Amino acid sequence: MSTMRAAVLVEPGRFEVRHVEKPKPQPGEILVGIARTGICGTDMHIFHGNYAAENLPMIPGHEFTGHVAELGQGVPGPAVGQPVVVDMNIGCGQCYWCRRNEILNCPDMQQMGITMDGAFAEYIAVPARLVIAAPERTPAEVLALTEPLSCVVRAARKAQVTFGQSVVVIGAAPIGNLHVQLLRAIGAAPIIVSDISPERLETARRCGADIAATPDNLKDAVLNATDGRGADIVIESVGSPQLYGTAVELMRKGGHLAAFGLTGPGETIRLDILQTILEENSVKGSVAGMGQDMHDALTMLTHGRIDTEPFAGADYALEDIQLAFDSFADRPQDLKTQIVMN
Repeated sequence: MSTMRAAVLVEPGRFEVRHVEKPKPQPGEILVGIARTGICGTDMHIFHGNYAAENLPMIPGHEFTGHVAELGQGVPGPAVGQPVVVDMNIGCGQCYWCRRNEILNCPDMQQMGITMDGAFAEYIAVPARLVIAAPERTPAEVLALTEPLSCVVRAARKAQVTFGQSVVVIGAAPIGNLHVQLLRAIGAAPIIVSDISPERLETARRCGADIAATPDNLKDAVLNATDGRGADIVIESVGSPQLYGTAVELMRKGGHLAAFGLTGPGETIRLDILQTILEENSVKGSVAGMGQDMHDALTMLTHGRIDTEPFAGADYALEDIQLAFDSFADRPQDLKTQIVMN
């Protein structure tokens, strides 16, 4: 077949499921037949026109898994039919930033489903070097969590989280709860999570949070749990300038703010420079997993280090993608929504 089904976001808020040209793998590429693609918070930003709107119309989607459908010229493997996951970040592979695995800073960087067509489709052609073979035994709904978990792996690396550190996670959406599970695996303690949704706070407890707090009692909860110091690390996982301000207030002296949640362009918070210097505070941004982060995330998933059951259940066919996005905010109990393709 020379065409495939794909969900095209033609303008903010409106998908059209179309028959479009099926990609042909070029030399050095692999054609992946997509099985499942998760809906990410970034996808919701794109859907609402708050991020990457200049790239519309476009096929979004970057949290995906599938199988090798065809090998481009010069690609020795993996074999056709092999389950795979794919690193969404495409750098030049040669510049200063690519050599340091800081692909997002590459001058030629592209991201599947964000700056170019992505995986809300039946097939996608991708650079072979970004394809990672996955075990046959691991279900597709679990493999599709590799990319979001890789983002959390990278954030923990950037924040240099270690055992016995107190960590606050602001936001108990899917990524927030992946943060919680990884922090618990590392040995951080106590882990304090905040959200406005009772359902998601309950899931956070199930995922390993020691304390689940509403925004109204978060500050008291943090101070009580840290002998009045504040948290060693605060992860903002929502993308709200107001909550970033809260995150700064919750850090101890010498603490670290992990900036993770995407805000709108140009949005800022007030940071007292003298206080930052004298208290030796730090801020570091991180949003996407890449390179080794993807491999480590896949290894953790395939060896059962992450409880994936809380993320299961909200599956939509490609033809129902508009409903999946329109109802997303009304389904806080659905920790992860996936579009099922083949």
